[in-house]
Amino acid sequence: MTAAPVLRDSSQPIFRDRREAGRVLAGLLEHYRDHPGVVVLGLARGGMPVAWEVAAALHARLDTLVVRKLGAPGRPEFAIGAVAPDGRIVVNDDAVRGLHVTAEQIRSVAREEAAELARREHTYRGDRPPAPIAGRTVILVDDGLATGATMFAAVEAIRAGEPGRIVVAVPAAPESTCREFDALVDEMVCATMPSPFLAVGESFWDFTQVGDEEVRQLLTTPTADAPPTATGTDPAAVIDAAAIEAPEGVPPHDVLDEFIGDARFVLIGESSHGTHEFYTARAAITRWLISEKGFTAVAAEADWPDTYLVDRFVRGIDDSSPTLALRGFERFPTWMWRNTVVRDFVGWLRLHNDYQRRVGAPQAGFYGLDLYSMHRSMRHVIDYLRQVDPAAAQRAERRYACFDRTSDHDGQAYGFGAAFGAGHSCQAEVVRQLVDLQRNAPAHRQAGDGEASFDALRNAWTVRNAEAYYRAMFGDRVSSWNLRDEHMADTLDALAAHLGRDGTPARVVVWAHNSHIGDARATEMGAEGQLSLGQLVRERHGTDCRTIGFTTSHGTVTAAGEWEGEAECKVVRPALRSSVEELLHDTGRAGFLIRTDTAGAATELLREPRLERAIGVIYQPTTERHSHYFHARPADRYDAIIHIDRTTALRPLEPPHRWTAASTPDTFPSGL
Repeated sequence: MTAAPVLRDSSQPIFRDRREAGRVLAGLLEHYRDHPGVVVLGLARGGMPVAWEVAAALHARLDTLVVRKLGAPGRPEFAIGAVAPDGRIVVNDDAVRGLHVTAEQIRSVAREEAAELARREHTYRGDRPPAPIAGRTVILVDDGLATGATMFAAVEAIRAGEPGRIVVAVPAAPESTCREFDALVDEMVCATMPSPFLAVGESFWDFTQVGDEEVRQLLTTPTADAPPTATGTDPAAVIDAAAIEAPEGVPPHDVLDEFIGDARFVLIGESSHGTHEFYTARAAITRWLISEKGFTAVAAEADWPDTYLVDRFVRGIDDSSPTLALRGFERFPTWMWRNTVVRDFVGWLRLHNDYQRRVGAPQAGFYGLDLYSMHRSMRHVIDYLRQVDPAAAQRAERRYACFDRTSDHDGQAYGFGAAFGAGHSCQAEVVRQLVDLQRNAPAHRQAGDGEASFDALRNAWTVRNAEAYYRAMFGDRVSSWNLRDEHMADTLDALAAHLGRDGTPARVVVWAHNSHIGDARATEMGAEGQLSLGQLVRERHGTDCRTIGFTTSHGTVTAAGEWEGEAECKVVRPALRSSVEELLHDTGRAGFLIRTDTAGAATELLREPRLERAIGVIYQPTTERHSHYFHARPADRYDAIIHIDRTTALRPLEPPHRWTAASTPDTFPSGL
């Protein structure tokens, strides 16, 4: 049995539509390409778009096979068997016994379905005879299997025609069904075996019903020497016509000026947490935004207390060095912020602020938006209160001591215990501490300073939201994700309000992964209720927000092989077919920007669902399709996309012994 790596325990759609599923299957059936005597039979109707893509890729003849499901009396959606074109009836004995279906009921349903089968065969084929199958390799294709009753009838009908070999190929099916067919046919190809398996349609982003007319058109569209997609304007040419050159990922300043306008929030993404060019381009754009457009803050996908030392350094409060300023980033993955690009940017920001301070102009700070710092944030709150209100510090210590009894400074361990009743919940304590701190903030500001008070409040909010996040981790995945991005959006708003307290609206640059700065409503995750920072900022601030996503086709990346693993320099595989990265690569350009906030052919093209790659701190190339790709509408997800075709790995400040600055060969990815 042939099976691609499987995404387990997920109900997310895997394929954009039946066409894409067919192209995936074609890759698994590549060994039949250009073989004489191969016939691809698509089970009508849903299997036909899948089968056409398979036949086109293999340069094989395409035909259809009409098999009708026998639905249970009173429950027609539940298959108890199927009827084949030769009148052969196959029944599921277990289902028949379980539902107490009589032989007469089976015959009655079979007569009705046989009549519909004959009608469809005539509609699709007319007077044209079926493709000969005797002695040939027959590849039976459907859009998926559930019980397998329909496909089983198809196999039995084809077997009667004495083919040389029978292959069954489907995009999705339960593992048990795939293994059952593996014992019945010469080769069984299951592209995915989702678990739990709910329904065939759950594996598709677009599962629009296939009509009779579409089946007729597919049967009359040549597959031999046909391109794997519909003909028409070359999509890469459409993108190329709208592309704006962006050497090393940095568009011309006049283009940026027009694009950003008066927006107060510019969210700049990355499709990996370990790509040098994403970091350097983002830093270059940010330097321009700060020096030329008056932006006064960088808010990063980093923990609030970890950026504390950086902010003090760039503002001239601490006189250490850029490298020492990054020492707060101790948690995995350290390379995400402790790298040469961030070090150089921090050094530049210090020099910029030194000049601003001399001329009496506003300085720019560096802040964190994330919430993984639960225990470090507790320490910051207590340390602050010891300076301004010792009695309040003692109250905070008593409340936060709740975590000492349950987690031993391990947020996930605390969350597990609290979620499943194996430990004490500290929810009430962290809320009381936050309320206490907020109530006494005016007095604390008089005893200390406004910046320190704001820092303590944000740390208290981080503790409160982190506690909820860690409890949610062991429940609904979407809920925990949403808690995190809502925290980032709330922190961003609080930061903007704090920086703009003198009446001048603050302008903030956000550094975060594409998965956060992109609009989740334009992704398959959004269909499950997942939110994102970019979506929330758009909803709250409208045209005051601009989002820029980054993509790449191939190269190298700094990533680990597992959580808490050592950083490695890994080769990034060439972008998959049907992905936005492949489309942008096909322009032949090294680096360019595409604006998707304006009308045009390129925007409409990028509004179609496509695969998009996301590499976080872990990269698993052997399961890349399922580990790192998802479906999205790029034009609705970002206001602009910067594509850098070939990228290299981000260099950590302290490269581990397994990290080497390897580069891809000049012939990569062709290998020629």
